[in-house]
Parts: sequence; C-alpha cells; structure tokens
Amino acid sequence: MKLIQRDYYLNALLAVKDIPDIKVITGVRRSGKSKLMDALIESISKDESANIVRIKLNLKKNEPLLNGDKLYEYIEKQYDSQKNNYLFIDEIQMCEGFERVINSVYEEELFDIYLTGSNAFLLSSDLATLFGGRIFEVKLYPFSFSEYMTYFPSNNVDEAFDDYVRKGGMSGSYLYKSEEDARKYVNGIYRTTITKDIVTKFKIENEDLLIMIGNFLMDNVGNQTSIRNVASKLTSGTYKTNDKTVGSYIDYLCRSFLFYPIQRYDIKGKKYLESDKKYYLSDLSFRFAELGTKDADYGHLYENIVALELLRRGYEVYVGKLYEKEIDFVAIKEGEKLYIQVSDDITREETFKREVAPLLSIKDAYPKMLIARTKHDETQHEGIRIIDIARWLVDSQK
Repeated sequence: MKLIQRDYYLNALLAVKDIPDIKVITGVRRSGKSKLMDALIESISKDESANIVRIKLNLKKNEPLLNGDKLYEYIEKQYDSQKNNYLFIDEIQMCEGFERVINSVYEEELFDIYLTGSNAFLLSSDLATLFGGRIFEVKLYPFSFSEYMTYFPSNNVDEAFDDYVRKGGMSGSYLYKSEEDARKYVNGIYRTTITKDIVTKFKIENEDLLIMIGNFLMDNVGNQTSIRNVASKLTSGTYKTNDKTVGSYIDYLCRSFLFYPIQRYDIKGKKYLESDKKYYLSDLSFRFAELGTKDADYGHLYENIVALELLRRGYEVYVGKLYEKEIDFVAIKEGEKLYIQVSDDITREETFKREVAPLLSIKDAYPKMLIARTKHDETQHEGIRIIDIARWLVDSQK
C-alpha cells in the first residue's frame, strides 16, 4: 500500500515528545492511527539514545501479553536505565486491566507512553476517566483533499476534487480497482464501527434503529437536527422511539468518531446555544457507501467537507446565528474569528446575493469568506473573499 507522510499529525506528536503525558491517537476506524505511530517510531529511532518498545496486542505472538500482569512484567523488563525509553502499544484495550498497567508505568516514570486502540475503549470522553486526566489526545481524521492530492498527484485540481468528493478520505479504499468494491470496503468499516464500537460497548438492543438514525444524519448533513423531530419521524415510520433513545444513539455515533456535532453560536449575543446542533460525517465515503449517490445535495456535502477541514486545521467550529439569518460556520482560533458561508453554484445572481447577505449583515471586523465551487481564482465582494473550495482545501494558508 502506498504511504504518504502526514506531517501535520506527526509534528503534533513530536511537539509533545518527552512531555509527561500519556499520548493517545484517536479517530474513526481505519483512519491511519497505527501508520501514524509507525511514522513516529521511525522518527524517534534515529536517536541512538532511544530505547523503543513496540507492542501490537492484535498479533498472535503477543497473546500472553493480553493479561495485565504479564504485560506489565514484559514492559518492565524492556526498560533501559541508560536510555530514553518510549512505549508504543497498539490495540491497548485487548489487554485485560490495561488501565492499571498504563497508570502504573506512568506513575513510575519509566516510559514516554503512546497508545492506539479501539474506539469502544478509547472514546475521547472516556480518556480522562481511564487515565486520570493525564493524557494528550491527537485527533486523527481521514485524508484531507490536500493529502488526497499527495496520494494521487494531478495537475487538474478540479477533476481531482470531484474524484475526492466521490471517493472520500478512507485511504484503504484506494486499493480497490472498482468503485463498487471500494464502497463495500468503506461500508464494512461503517458497519463494524456500529457493531463493535457502539452496539457491543453500550449494549444496544435495537441495532436497526441505530443504523436508521445514522442514515438520517447522513442524509441531513448541513441541516439543523432536532432530536425531537428525528424521534417523531422515525416513530411515524417503522419504529416507535423517543427523544431520550434518539439522543443517546446520536451521542454514541459521535463518540465513535463517525459524526462530529457542531454547536450553534449567537453572533450578536456572543453566547453558545445548545438547541438543534448540526452533525457532520467524518468522511463522505460513508454516506455514498451506505446511501448511494441519489439525492445528493452537493451544497451540504461541500459544507461537510469544509467543517472537517476546519477541525483538521485546529479551529473551534460553530454554526452562526444572527437574528433570523444563519452563518454556516464561525471558526475560532487563538481568539480570532472567521465567518464562512459554503455553497455549490453561485453563478446565478440571486443565489450569490442570498449567500453573501448573512455575511454582509455581520458588523464586526473579523474576516468573512464565501467558499463555493467557482473553479476560478479568488475574488472579493465588499470585503468578502470569494474562493473556490478545491483551491481553499489545497492551500492551508488561505
């Protein structure tokens, strides 16, 4: 399989090397957590003073280490007091009592610790409980469009972008020759996540209902989602359910990194709103694999891509509300705000006016941007940057 260097994530880990936190790489299944760990090990191994201990608990030869006492005994024997010691463990959840082992190694200050594992056991919200808050989380996402362009070099950014929208960022699917087989692979990841990371961990009795809720969210990316309305629509169909169940199931889908919830932000009142979040899919390939290409609203799909890219770039991301108008995204980093609208085709004057109107109504001096499928170089309109989505994605400085 072809590999590319994912420098953004590698540099994030290198920046905290030797800092006394437990480093945990999280992200949706098959997004490249183990490969990132391999790249980090390769970088650290260039230092002759480094003693690297790598344990892959999913390998048959390491079966004895699935016992906590045996794992601790093995780790302790690998310690070299004359060197800088680094411990890397894949699939840590497979060891019974792994929390006790890792916390003990941490307290003894024996190793600089790096972990990956199944989302069922290393959900972001569980990390502080497992390891007493002494963690540094690196959130790994599927391939960005920029990474896709590195994997599939092309001089035609527009054709490449259209391919990326259709194929998505789950790089394991790129090995398949047919689009149908690639989608079967992606669908297998999605269904495995449902079964192993949600149904098993949370003892879900109605897996079909969970899948229906996931499909509903996929079909409504970019729309405000009322849990009450979701429950009502599903109840009027095949299943009878309630707000509490729907809310819990949506939370599980987010905690397994399949979806990312985006909270609303009142721009005028400068306060956060809890009601009717938006939910964005971790990768559009899941949608196409599960629902097909029918009835695809590309404006909302592009919005999904922009939301994930903003998260990759380290922004806090919110949906903006200004009186009765909605701003697709309020992106905040280091105290600075960026207002963004996302659209598909803005060639019609009425569509263009509709998209820029919410941005023009914001009276503060923070930058404003309309990201659309223009296929042209950047322009401006009354201080608003008009930029093509493909070109914005490949240039992290834009």
